[in-house]
Amino acid sequence: MIGGGPGGLYFAYLWKKRHPEDQVDLFEQNPADATWGFGVVFSDQALEFLRADDPETVDAIAPHMESWENITLNHGSDSVAIDGVGFSSIGRLELLQFLQQRALDAGVTARFDTQIQTIDQLNGHDLIVASDGLNSLVRRAYEGDFGTSLSYSSNKFVWYGTSKHFETLSQTFVKTDRGAFNAHHYRYSPTMSTFLVECDNATWQAYGFAYKDAEQSKGVCEEVFADTLGGHCLVSNKSVWRNFPWVWNEHWSFKNMVLIGDALHSAHFSIGSGTRLAIEDAVALVKALESDAHLTTALHRYQAARKPVVQKLVNAARTSAFWYEHFAQHMQLGLMDFAYSYITRSGRIDDARLRHMSPTFMAQYEAAKNGGDADGEATA
Repeated sequence: MIGGGPGGLYFAYLWKKRHPEDQVDLFEQNPADATWGFGVVFSDQALEFLRADDPETVDAIAPHMESWENITLNHGSDSVAIDGVGFSSIGRLELLQFLQQRALDAGVTARFDTQIQTIDQLNGHDLIVASDGLNSLVRRAYEGDFGTSLSYSSNKFVWYGTSKHFETLSQTFVKTDRGAFNAHHYRYSPTMSTFLVECDNATWQAYGFAYKDAEQSKGVCEEVFADTLGGHCLVSNKSVWRNFPWVWNEHWSFKNMVLIGDALHSAHFSIGSGTRLAIEDAVALVKALESDAHLTTALHRYQAARKPVVQKLVNAARTSAFWYEHFAQHMQLGLMDFAYSYITRSGRIDDARLRHMSPTFMAQYEAAKNGGDADGEATA
């Protein structure tokens, strides 16, 4: 394993647990207690998928997670709750430490603070699993063979934390005299929340963020979202403005090397599926390897079974990201129309499913539409 993120750790743990006679080596360039970012979020559906294959892990993690059943949208001075959208979150470092211990207890040999410089360092291993993220060494060394494509979303985003406690996963949209901002925020522990700030490129340029250092950028974001933060500060952890990278590979393996997680594909943070996809990749790879003794055939089986599922999610993520690239235009809608546009943005939810999933919100929305007042207020 190259890379000690959630996908790499989970594959190492699963394989060693099920095949204790095998030697499983995991190489991670960072120390065991280092991570970027803050919290990670799972939908209820994602947790149930994992529970079906590994209930012990879900049952062990669940008590350490923060959970809620609604999404709250804050649009100007108005708010609306969208019910029935369950999520759970946990600190990224806490999740990594849990999976590290699970892998070590299973007998995985973990080498933290160890950077692999060339693939030749791994000669002698039967299988090389690249879970080394967006800048994967393995993928970059064989981009032509993997059929790699890379592009970027036009929006800018920066990832912070805050000690402000939020009751639900929330989206706050703020219009200023120089452009519009959006914040994705949710608690991941009793004392900390993730706070991701996003804006389009024109707003980013208007605020001169290209010429501001990290502390100055943080100050601007604290000012823009002062009401939302309620006197709390933002916390940085390698918090720099970025464009979201879209990574895709047509071929998921080459020789004895296989990609999983962000090394293989990326899904926009607006659908909260990056960690889920990495862990599901690990599960699918284990199943494929166990289904066929011939490595090449097993790796092809992994791609054949998993690729259509991932493609569907990535397509939804791209549609969702496109909505966010134009969120300033959507903000011109009234509150209920804006909320409906938001919750249906990925194309995966139609009215029938929304009535079943979010009956309270849909009753409010349809009442507003039928009353001719989709601009009507609804308070969370």
